[in-house]
Amino acid sequence: MSGGRPRTSIGTFGDIGVVDLGGRYRAATRYRDLDGGLRRITAVGPSPRIARARLKERLVDRAGYGSGGVLSVASPFADLCDLWLTELEIRDISEGTKDNYRDDLRLHVRPALEEYTLGEITTGRIEWFLKREAAASYSRAKHSRTLLNQLFTFALRHDAIARNPVDGTSQLSRPKHEIHALSLEQVQAIRAAAAAWRTGAGVVGPRPDGNVRDICEVLLGTSMRPGEVLALRPCDIAETPVGMVVHVRGTVVRRKGMADFRQDHPKTDASTRRIAVPEFAAQVIRRRVQSMTSQPSQRTIFHNRNGGVITLHNLRRTFREFLVDAGLGELGITPRWYRRTGATVLARGLGLETAATFLGHTSTAVTEGHYVAPDKSVDMAPAQVLERTLRPVKPEGALLAEAHDDIEDELLDTIDGPDEGHAA
Repeated sequence: MSGGRPRTSIGTFGDIGVVDLGGRYRAATRYRDLDGGLRRITAVGPSPRIARARLKERLVDRAGYGSGGVLSVASPFADLCDLWLTELEIRDISEGTKDNYRDDLRLHVRPALEEYTLGEITTGRIEWFLKREAAASYSRAKHSRTLLNQLFTFALRHDAIARNPVDGTSQLSRPKHEIHALSLEQVQAIRAAAAAWRTGAGVVGPRPDGNVRDICEVLLGTSMRPGEVLALRPCDIAETPVGMVVHVRGTVVRRKGMADFRQDHPKTDASTRRIAVPEFAAQVIRRRVQSMTSQPSQRTIFHNRNGGVITLHNLRRTFREFLVDAGLGELGITPRWYRRTGATVLARGLGLETAATFLGHTSTAVTEGHYVAPDKSVDMAPAQVLERTLRPVKPEGALLAEAHDDIEDELLDTIDGPDEGHAA
């Protein structure tokens, strides 16, 4: 018989239809199971998009998904990308990380390999691609390698290829002269520029409110991500007999087509943490909180004139002006460098594990969260080391003057990795 509808392959599904149920939506499709039977699968959600996403989650989890010819060695690389993006939608990772993966795929990885089938993408071709990426940017090559590993692991799970072609490629070499952290001289130069910014007699327009100047001090003193500092509220601050403690439990994020907003949880589970604050940064926070006595405790400490969050874009724009005034405008410094600087100080002063825990980037978080009773105490030692090294008056610069080593580079690699967010 010819001319009829093509038979649905085992492990695949047909078109997805969505029906309005009156305020809720039902997505439905027909899925061909391993036994050859064609069954109707449905999912309900508060919007068509969520209903579709829930349905796809059920399909991905169904036994045999992808085993019936959805992908094979003859499949175009573009088909792998499309299926992987479908799975990405339902993964339990932050939307910012998903956006970073989508951008890397769209801008770099897919254009380079989309003319190949999966069987034509060899280790040698991946090696060539990564070397070309590394010639443009070490960071870009590292992100592309991470993404390719995920793509081909996905293909392996669906029996499309026999091995991951990323295995066996050369390790990426970090450029010899890459700058990792600010020097103490650069820290002080930016401080001076921030204090003097737009304060001269000839300045036209409103005087600066000091928001970005103070944000820089808190970034320097806490090694928090920029979005985490922008999300701090008075209710996240606690004064203890031994000093200030902040509870990191939110971040300011940007989504395509939306204004920046405060998200009620930080980037990862490990990022939810309580950390001690060195006195120079604590003084800034206290002053800011005291000025908010008549405002809601849920409002962010650093906010614009309308009470909304300060955007990441505005933070970076003003920070660039500080750099120009400090004579550092050509070095590519961003607010993220304060996090690198704190990581460097803590790794050299207290060790890599303490630094990783303070930064909210520790591999022990899962064990502690599921098998060990939580420790409510706060380690004050990192704040003491940061205070001695980075305070505005008489800082001790010995730790920043040391040469970095390979172990320290691993921590800085984590800070610069895709899970941190490219624009942070």
